[in-house]
Amino acid sequence: MSVVSVSMPEELLERIDQFAEDHGYTGRSEVFREASRNLLNEFEDQSLEGRALMGVVTVVFEYETTNVEEKMMRLRHDHEELVASNFHSHVGGRHCMELFVLEGTLEAISTFVGKIRATKDTLTIDYSVHPVDDFGALADIS
Repeated sequence: MSVVSVSMPEELLERIDQFAEDHGYTGRSEVFREASRNLLNEFEDQSLEGRALMGVVTVVFEYETTNVEEKMMRLRHDHEELVASNFHSHVGGRHCMELFVLEGTLEAISTFVGKIRATKDTLTIDYSVHPVDDFGALADIS
């Protein structure tokens, strides 16, 4: 097995070590392997392949971190064909929230979410993906 060196803040490493201990992992390497597998498998849901999808992505970052807002704006413009809607709001006095509504393929949504995750200084990133054709079936039921 290969050995990999990773840089991260001490506080995050302490949280990972505590998580490993609390959940019975043999060590931090096992936590990193599982997290890596989960991240790589996240957008490999074959039931979503080839379908029209809607994605909702929420990003929270500190208001003072102005470069994050600029990066969100650049992503929105670089992916105009994917971004159906975008909403920016100030929350909690010190934070901003960006909400993106996406319409596209699993690959396009995955790429967009990956670029947001790679943006330094974001505090939280949450998303959901839904097949658009499922909404038609729900309307037929009601």
